[in-house]
Amino acid sequence: MKMRRKSDLPQKICAACGRPFAWRKKWARDWEEVKYCSERCKRDRKKM
Repeated sequence: MKMRRKSDLPQKICAACGRPFAWRKKWARDWEEVKYCSERCKRDRKKM
């Protein structure tokens, strides 16, 4: 398998912090539902 550059991967904008984040293998099955770049953003978003 060939390595891919991070810039070649699909990106989204985090709903909590507004920063862009790239696709990760652990999100392969549910990439469409991913809204936050990290667990911290996901947790902090609920407090607001």
